[in-house]
Amino acid sequence: MGHDSHAARSPLDTRELLDLDRRHVWHPYGPMPGRAAPLVVESASGVRLRLAEEFCGRRELVDGMSSWWSAVHGYNHPVLNEAARAQLESMSHVMFGGLTHEPAVRLAKRLVDITPAGLEHVFLADSGSVSVEVAVKMCLQYWRSQGRGAKRRLMTWRGGYHGDTWQPMSVCDPEGGMHELWSGVLPRQVFADAPPPGFGAAPDEAYVRHLRETVGRHADELAAVIVEPVVQGAGGMRFHSPAYVRALREACDEHDVLLVLDEIATGFGRTGALFAADHAGVTPDVMCLGKALTGGYLTLAAALCTPRVAAGISQGEVPVLAHGPTFMGNPLAAAVADASVGLLLEGDWAAEVRRVEEGLRTGLAGAEELPGVTGVRVLGAIGVLQLGHEADMAAATRAAARHGVWLRPFRDMVYAMPPYVTGDEDLAAVCAAMRAAAAEG
Repeated sequence: MGHDSHAARSPLDTRELLDLDRRHVWHPYGPMPGRAAPLVVESASGVRLRLAEEFCGRRELVDGMSSWWSAVHGYNHPVLNEAARAQLESMSHVMFGGLTHEPAVRLAKRLVDITPAGLEHVFLADSGSVSVEVAVKMCLQYWRSQGRGAKRRLMTWRGGYHGDTWQPMSVCDPEGGMHELWSGVLPRQVFADAPPPGFGAAPDEAYVRHLRETVGRHADELAAVIVEPVVQGAGGMRFHSPAYVRALREACDEHDVLLVLDEIATGFGRTGALFAADHAGVTPDVMCLGKALTGGYLTLAAALCTPRVAAGISQGEVPVLAHGPTFMGNPLAAAVADASVGLLLEGDWAAEVRRVEEGLRTGLAGAEELPGVTGVRVLGAIGVLQLGHEADMAAATRAAARHGVWLRPFRDMVYAMPPYVTGDEDLAAVCAAMRAAAAEG
């Protein structure tokens, strides 16, 4: 058979596609076979998803989720399309063991240039969860290389989420979180209390003492502290003062513990700063990036570290970081990522995020008066309606769709993380949809 043998296959009828999907395709956080039929997306452009069939009277929905917070430039962007096309012409993939290539080198240099000063080495991974695995492995191996193998636990604060693979699950909140099922099997880590809420709130000195004391009490067994700075994402979409990130940096320095900042959800402008660490003015020992890294085009993540960490590992008994995914440094993903970060930096991303923030603040003003809504919070291009009950996802999704918007509420909240390029009218629609979803869900 030649390469073109499948090129002329006719598209599946929507009913057939959904039947095959239900029987064979396992969706995120879903049962198998599937129970609720997903919406079939035919194409996507700008900030709109085009559906194969009408849903709640709509064939097009404004994407209020940036495809799980990654598609910051929207869809089908000519600059990113061209970067992908150009790279396909030379090579889509080549192994990274013993070989290198321009897209990966360019991307690594760009990431070093824009992340907090002192992060100089870049490990390119497949996904956000894998970058957290790599970050943890870096920290554990660093201390083992220093002859301090007892430092092998991790500390975090409650309310966090770091991914669905093994070590990341161990530092997600073990109570009420989606990984509670594994609480007797996962490594037992050290948990501080959740940070007090409010990005602009005055720091709670008692909580700062609690953080410092927790780090100090466990310092001899702690390899690292790992947290999401300023915004806790999938654990509850909560915001906290950057002062607590600074307090952790100081405590880690005082007690000789490494600090890992998980910026998979917050990186590349989402909170109003290029990186959430910039709000705190700190450099972590390791930083994890993902999601928006490729503008939502391809899966790619990175773990960046300081020379101290890299040198510590390289001088150890095993002088290599023994990790190497098959698709590490994938040229296609790296080329698109470099183009996506370039697109962000060449535009006025800060003004765009401020505009989205203002649109969310205006559109959600007074929503706390709605039945069932207990609070409203907005930071950067993130808007959240806190509910006093578990959201009815199906009802809330339908309510949003009737307003022409795709939202996916979870747990006890309706939230939006729209692409930065979302226009003012579409932002207003997103806010109206959030209100409707909160009222009906």
